Amino acid sequence: MKITRPPGAGGTTDGETIGASLDDPERFAEIFERHWDEIHRYVARRLGPGIAEDVGAETFAAAFRGRRRYDQSRPDARPWLYGIATNLIRQHRRVERRHQEALARTGAEWAAEPFDRDSDERVTAQRLGPRIAAALAKLSRGERDLLLLIAWADLTYEEAGQALGLPLGTVRSRLHRVRGKLRRTLGDIDQLQEDA
Repeated sequence: MKITRPPGAGGTTDGETIGASLDDPERFAEIFERHWDEIHRYVARRLGPGIAEDVGAETFAAAFRGRRRYDQSRPDARPWLYGIATNLIRQHRRVERRHQEALARTGAEWAAEPFDRDSDERVTAQRLGPRIAAALAKLSRGERDLLLLIAWADLTYEEAGQALGLPLGTVRSRLHRVRGKLRRTLGDIDQLQEDA
């Protein structure tokens, strides 16, 4: 079950804060403060740390410019922000593909995990990371976007649909196809984990 994020400072939802920023633009800084770390982390995982700062900043700049179009009845701006970030990542898709292919070749740690994770989970992720990165590089842009919004950004199906502008049924059917592709590509991962 997805945990709903609490409102920001003063008990305001993201929708209310964005609405207030229309008259007081400085209020939009609250949206940045609430969501920067999460959006930046997602972009860094997709494109690498070298470009994540710029793409993350452009995400919030684009959100600020487009805040009049935000549906203020939506209390959580994360799907909207992830949608903007995903569109900007698409503009850098060659960077993303090179990043995933390099990780697949080198076996370098492909995703920074917090230190509070169990060490065996980190070791398994490091061992499997290159194979997973190679499988991600083979997915189409739309498949990769959907899968990573759910897996890395921890969005619900509904939120991923909002981010990508897709109906819920399309999200479910695409995700089902993507998971099938990954099972065929990475089918022996369970065996690898048992051998570890």
